[in-house]
Amino acid sequence: MKFGIIVFPGSNCDWDCYHAVTKVLKQKARFVWHKETKIPPVDCIILPGGFSYGDYLRTGAIARFSPLMSEVIRFANSGGIVIGICNGFQILTEAGLLPGVLMRNTGLKFICDTVSLRVENTKTLFTKPYALNPVVKMPIAHGDGNYFADEETLNRLEGEGQVLFRYDPVNPNGSQRNIAGIMNEKGNVMGMMPHPERCSEAVLGNEGGRKLFESLIS
Repeated sequence: MKFGIIVFPGSNCDWDCYHAVTKVLKQKARFVWHKETKIPPVDCIILPGGFSYGDYLRTGAIARFSPLMSEVIRFANSGGIVIGICNGFQILTEAGLLPGVLMRNTGLKFICDTVSLRVENTKTLFTKPYALNPVVKMPIAHGDGNYFADEETLNRLEGEGQVLFRYDPVNPNGSQRNIAGIMNEKGNVMGMMPHPERCSEAVLGNEGGRKLFESLIS
C-alpha cells in the first residue's frame, strides 16, 4: 500500500508516521510538501500531528488554505482514503471534510498522556481488527482537542456509526460525548486526536495503534 504524508510548516509527527508505515508495517510512503499542487499516486493520505503554521489564528485554519489541500479535498471526494491525526484532524474539520471543530481543552492546558479508548464501530476501513478487543490505549499530545459540534450533528454521527473512538472512562479534554475520533459519511475520511503512529510497535510498550494501519492494509 502506498501512503502520502503531507508536510506543513510546523508538522512534527510526519517522521513518526513514516516510520510506522515503512519500518514497522513494511509499506511504501513518501512525503508531500504542502505547497505542491498535485498528489502523487498513493492509496492513502496522512495529515500528521504537529503545529501547522504554529497554530496561529486557529489550529488548522491556515493549513486548510495550503495549495495542496484543494487536491486533498478532491482526493477525498473521489473516494481516496484520508487520515488526519491530532493537528491533521483539526485541519480536516477546517477544510470541511469532517464535521465539527476542535477547541481548547477545558483545562486550558496542553495534555501529554496515555488514554484509554473504546472503539465504537469495528466495521470500518480503519477499525476492523479491534473487533476482538475494542478497548485500546493510545498517547495524546494536544492543547486543542476538545471536540465540539451541534446536537443535530452529534446525533447524526452516533446514529450513523461515524463515531469511531471515545475516551473511556476518563475524558481528558472535555470533548462532547467523549469523542476522540470520527469518520465521514462515506467512510473514507477519518480524524482522531490520539496518536496511533506512536503506539505501533512493541519496543514502545504499546501496539494499540498498529491495528489501525493493519486494518487499512488488509
